[in-house]
Amino acid sequence: MVVDPLAFMKSRIIPVLAALCLLASPSGVVCAQDTTKPAVAVPKLLPDDADAAWAEVQKALNPPTPPKEWNEKQPSPEEIGKFKLEMGKAAGVAADKAKEFHTRFPEHAQAATAKDHERRMLAAAVNLGVTDRAEALKAAGGAPDPQGESGPQDELMKKLQEAAGVAMKKQSEGLPAVFGEFERGIRALQKDFPDRPEIYAALLEVCEGLPAEKALAIAREIEEAKTEPSLKQQAAGIRKKYERLGKPLPIRFTALDGRAIDLTAMKGKVVLVDFWATWCGPCIREIPTVKAAYEKLHPKGFEIVGISFDEDKEALEKFVKEKEMPWAQYFDGKGWGNQYGADFGIASIPAMWLIDKQGNLRDLNAREDLVGKVEKLLAEK
Repeated sequence: MVVDPLAFMKSRIIPVLAALCLLASPSGVVCAQDTTKPAVAVPKLLPDDADAAWAEVQKALNPPTPPKEWNEKQPSPEEIGKFKLEMGKAAGVAADKAKEFHTRFPEHAQAATAKDHERRMLAAAVNLGVTDRAEALKAAGGAPDPQGESGPQDELMKKLQEAAGVAMKKQSEGLPAVFGEFERGIRALQKDFPDRPEIYAALLEVCEGLPAEKALAIAREIEEAKTEPSLKQQAAGIRKKYERLGKPLPIRFTALDGRAIDLTAMKGKVVLVDFWATWCGPCIREIPTVKAAYEKLHPKGFEIVGISFDEDKEALEKFVKEKEMPWAQYFDGKGWGNQYGADFGIASIPAMWLIDKQGNLRDLNAREDLVGKVEKLLAEK
């Protein structure tokens, strides 16, 4: 997985913590290759049109998708090792395409960026076990110098990885303990890197797993901080989400199976609003827990409304049928841009919200002790 620091820290926090321990990736900030060196012949992998060729380079930068089976079972060390090697080989191919691009189209506006991609991808390939790329990396200028321009960023990312590793050791104590420990690690780093946007991006992710008051305080802190506008905008979205607590949630739609759904008409019931997708591994792993809660508590007044982030309607319908998920599903085919995800500032899934019998939003983190929380709300008058 080769990503820039901001994109890296904006990923889903629990999968990110696991990935940090498994696949530590090189920094996205690198020095440009020395243009005084003679060009080396490269195989032709790209089309002759420069813009089309650049599109191919960008496509090659995307890492392979983990096997679908990993969505429902923890991979073995051997499977992880095999997949890391596959990622390394894919990074090598991306490096070849980037090299061909800047060699064949040296006047293109993205030529310098392609040089950066070549070096970064070669470093990733070597780090992931493709040792026969070491010579190519050396010829390209070697891995980024930790003492050079990328040093501070490399140092911060290394320390964030270490903090994530410490947080993951708290898994047996539950998700709140993991998030709380990671926040402590971030706060310690904030003293040494007070103005780095990665710090605020990490804090944004931590918001998703902390108690409402704490999360709201962090969101407001980031809104007031001197950092990138995109991060401040995300913080505003999180703030608005937490400010919805205690208020009705305006959700009304025609479900995938034709049912008319209106949350305001479901007073007297406790409703789980499950933001999820069939392509989301953590979402799929939650399904047995959600189904068990539904089967146990539905007769007592528990309902579920799914908000799907899928883009393929047929695939969603097939999945819901195979998994025997009887509750209503919202689908508009817009993926991350779906109406309710956008309206409610959903930045990561699975996200599970609970609506009480009065129709008010009561909990933004129902994944933790779902049955217990639902039973408590059902017992309220």
